[in-house]
Amino acid sequence: MKNLEDYTKAIELNPQNAEAYYNRALAKGKLEDYQGAIQDFNKAIELNPQYAVAYCKRGAMKGFLEDYKGVIQDCTKAIELNPQYEVAYYGRGVAKYSLKDYQGALQDYNKTIELNPQNTKAYENRGNLKSLLEDYKGAIQDYTKTIELNPQYPEAYYNRGIAKNDLRDYRGAIQDFTKAIELNPQYAKAYYNRGNAKGTLEDYLGEIQDYTKAIELNPQYAEAYYNRGAAKGKLEDYQGAIQDFSKAIALNPQSAGAYNNRGIAKFFLGDKNGACIDWSKAVELGDDSAYALIKEYCD
Repeated sequence: MKNLEDYTKAIELNPQNAEAYYNRALAKGKLEDYQGAIQDFNKAIELNPQYAVAYCKRGAMKGFLEDYKGVIQDCTKAIELNPQYEVAYYGRGVAKYSLKDYQGALQDYNKTIELNPQNTKAYENRGNLKSLLEDYKGAIQDYTKTIELNPQYPEAYYNRGIAKNDLRDYRGAIQDFTKAIELNPQYAKAYYNRGNAKGTLEDYLGEIQDYTKAIELNPQYAEAYYNRGAAKGKLEDYQGAIQDFSKAIALNPQSAGAYNNRGIAKFFLGDKNGACIDWSKAVELGDDSAYALIKEYCD
């Protein structure tokens, strides 16, 4: 494969060679020199104003620099030059999503899929967007299509599991999280969310096992410590609950819920003073529900 020097040499030999600028821009992009890549794409477009792919690729570089309005402008120009340019619709959809133009993004993902019904990422992104818009059934359809196109894609199972969970199909969610874990045994979030679903079904031991695995994979997972503490509390393992809430607090000192629940666990162990101190901290951090506990149990 040619390197930067080769393309620079080609440009020196023929400064009107738009393709050489284009190729050097791609090489710079791979080296994460996005500004340099944009400059070369600019030159390629100056030499060939009909260079649709150069507009699209320049938009991609702008995306790396979080210039999403610039991405939309470039992708729109690429589409004007080539109305069948699937990648430009997709890239524009991603940029619109980043700017919270969700309906615009949805339209572009729809067009991408119309032009290429095999575009896995377009289905996945459209599913994410539908989930955000609380169209969970539509999201599940898109994730299912993603899985049909790529059965080894753990994120699609995970995302479908989240959507099923939102529809209160907890057993279906567990099946999808389990498949995601089978495909990626290091998937801490899948263990965590499977634990949440098990907890909703009152399988507290299974819930704890999944949080424990999530923590093993990510020892900084504050939410997993917090939820494991809550599950231990439901099993009346108050000492274990206190340990987990304390770890959650160490990782996230602003967790009002962790202080509140640690206070409850301390109260059940007869540590009324420690409970009241934790509830006071919870109130300080904004958990008004702890105030009722203070009023009832603290002097």
